[in-house]
Amino acid sequence: MSRLLILHTGGTIGMQPSATGYVPAEGFSDRLAHHLRGSLGTRLGDHGMDALPDYRLIELEPLIDSADLAPVDWNRIVAALAEHWHGYDGFIVLHGTDTLAYTASALSFMLGPLDKPVVLTGAQIPLGEPRSDAINNLTTALLMAADPAAPQEVCIAFHDRLLRGNRARKVRSLGFDAFDSPDAPWLGEAGIALSFTPGLALAPGQPEAVPHAKGDSAAAFTPDVTPRHFAPGAVAILPVHPGLSAAMLDAVLGDPALKGLVLQTYGVGNPPSLNGALIDRLAQASQAGIAILNISQCQQGQVVQGAYASGGALNAAGVIPGADLTPEAALTKLQVLIADGLKGEALRTALATPLRGEMSPG
Repeated sequence: MSRLLILHTGGTIGMQPSATGYVPAEGFSDRLAHHLRGSLGTRLGDHGMDALPDYRLIELEPLIDSADLAPVDWNRIVAALAEHWHGYDGFIVLHGTDTLAYTASALSFMLGPLDKPVVLTGAQIPLGEPRSDAINNLTTALLMAADPAAPQEVCIAFHDRLLRGNRARKVRSLGFDAFDSPDAPWLGEAGIALSFTPGLALAPGQPEAVPHAKGDSAAAFTPDVTPRHFAPGAVAILPVHPGLSAAMLDAVLGDPALKGLVLQTYGVGNPPSLNGALIDRLAQASQAGIAILNISQCQQGQVVQGAYASGGALNAAGVIPGADLTPEAALTKLQVLIADGLKGEALRTALATPLRGEMSPG
C-alpha cells in the first residue's frame, strides 16, 4: 500500500474562525486525524490503513499566507519535497487557494520530470466548519495520489477534478468548483470510482531538483537542493486595456530590474497601437534583452501572432507568442527560467517550447 507525505504549507484548509475572520491555527495534524475518524469511523485505523493510504503530515515553518506568497516560498516547498522524496510514494501539498495555481505551475517547472505524483489541494471553507470541502478535497487527493494509474506530475485535485497544475486556474471565488483548466482536458475525475483520462499524463522521469539516492538505501540520501535566486522585480505582467498609455508602458519597461514581461493582449494576441508607441517600445525592450511573452486575455484559445496586422507587428518586435499559456504558467515559467540563468535565444526558445505540458505545441 502506498505511503504518502502531506506537506501543509498554510491556507484556508487549516484555519479557524476568530473575531476578525479566519486565522491560521496550530494543531492541524491532530484536527485532521479527528475529522477523518469522524467521517470514516472505524474504517480509518491509525492513519487510514483500511480506508485511506497511510500518510504522514508535516508543516512548513512558518506557514505561508497564500496572498503573501513569494517565489522564495517555492524554494521552501521544493526543499521539503526533495528531502523526503525517496521515503514516500507520493505527495500532497496543502495550500491556500488564492495562489495555488501559481505554486502548482512553479513546482512543475522547478521539479521537472517526476517519478511520483505531487498533488496540490486546499479548501474554500476551513476544516471543521459547517459544509467544509476540506475532507472531500483531501481524501480525493490522497486516493488519487495513491492510485497506480495516477499521473506522475504536478496536479491539482479540487472538487472531484484532477487538473494539470500548470494548466489550472482559480475560476470561482465563492464556489466549491473553484479550479478548472479552461484550455485543457481534466487529467482525471472522482465519481463513484476514480478515473484517469488515457494518454494525457506526462512521461515519468527523474526530478531535476531531487538528487538520486546514494547507494541502495534511501537512508543514505542527503538532500542537496540549491535554492533558486528569484530576483525581485525580474518579471512583471501587463494586461493591455483601453486607456493604456505610453507612460504606463514606460513605467513597467523602464524598471532596471526587469528581465521578463508577460503581455496580456486581446483575442488571438492583438495589442493596441498607442499610435505606434507600443510596438516601438516593445522592440526596444526586446533588443535590450527583456523577454516579452504574449498571452491572450481570453480563457480559451491560442495566441496567433500574425492573424491580424497588429499582432503580426509583435513578431517583428521580437515578442514571443505564448500559445495557450495561462497567466499563472506564463509568469512562473518566466520566473523559473530566468532564475535558472537562461537569457537571450536560449530563453526565447524555452519559452516557446512546451516543457511540462503547460502549452499546446506549435
